[in-house]
Amino acid sequence: MQPASIDLSSDLLLAPSHDPTPIFELARSSSATELLAAAVAHFKVFEVLSHGAMTFDALRDKLGLADRAASVLIVAVRAMGLIVPDGLGRLDLSPSAREHLVPGGPFYMGDYLGLGAQNPGVLDIVQRLRTNRPAFDKSPDSSAGGTAFIYRPGTESAMDHEASARRLTLALAGRAKNVAPLLARNYPLPQASRLLDAGGGTGIYSLALLAANPRLRALVWDRAEVLKVAREFAEQAGLAGRVGLVPGDMFADPLPAGCDVVLLSNILHDWDVPECRKLIGRCAVALPSGGRLLIHDVFLNDAMDGPLPIALYSANLFAITEGRAYSAAEYRAFVSEAGLVPEPVVPTGVHCGVLAGRKP
Repeated sequence: MQPASIDLSSDLLLAPSHDPTPIFELARSSSATELLAAAVAHFKVFEVLSHGAMTFDALRDKLGLADRAASVLIVAVRAMGLIVPDGLGRLDLSPSAREHLVPGGPFYMGDYLGLGAQNPGVLDIVQRLRTNRPAFDKSPDSSAGGTAFIYRPGTESAMDHEASARRLTLALAGRAKNVAPLLARNYPLPQASRLLDAGGGTGIYSLALLAANPRLRALVWDRAEVLKVAREFAEQAGLAGRVGLVPGDMFADPLPAGCDVVLLSNILHDWDVPECRKLIGRCAVALPSGGRLLIHDVFLNDAMDGPLPIALYSANLFAITEGRAYSAAEYRAFVSEAGLVPEPVVPTGVHCGVLAGRKP
């Protein structure tokens, strides 16, 4: 199904009348079934923990998973209320999991859950977890072994082909159009003069911020094929004169100079921890004193035990990117390591919020 073009001729600051969050949650909910079947039938998580509480690291090693994969699986099962902390820094089974998911118990229902263990979706997430790698892009204009949502030198990316870049960029705009008005409303930038929207895609977040802040100008920095869509959106919104379009690689090319705000909107969740630290560090170096890095994303609880919709979204991200959802605590640590001062999260919409890092 090809996404329809999105009309930006209406007010960019007009939020939807009805909250679309429940629809997004429904779209991501299949991951709950798949992760639970994987935990029961393939990784034997509950059988492992039935022998005693374990630290996250010990459980990760026992399951044979990399950090990223273990985070996705264990956070999701914790968010389901089936794994709980024991008060000593370890993870243990909840009473319900101990009664119903430990083999041999009188009320064991693992075999029932295991009926779906060979379903394609379950087998796919199990493969993703075991290899710690995203699924290959299968779009017609991307070669086998390429990726869809991310770009990495030496690999084929759907974002470097006109048709697939347009399809994916317009699809992602369906969320941005709903959230951007709330970002602009809830995080005003009255003193900012120049915004860099790194990995900005359609530029919808920038356009909403421009509409809300008349003295602001913006640069959208992304792959060349993606920027073709961004140009159309800027023209349709009547803001092309205040938007610059800069093709480039945000991990390798110098950051465009002269920007006092850098926006990473739904970018970091595409990448693993080393890449997140690298990108945040590059942004921090480029900012002037008093400048801000805006991390606009979803946030897991600092305890890494939910909320469930974000844990399931994290599994979605894990399957198609090299990243996952992160907690605000993790982002605060990344920002602090880069020499920025983290500020409290400001909610926007569809579970998103802004965590700003200010350069002293």
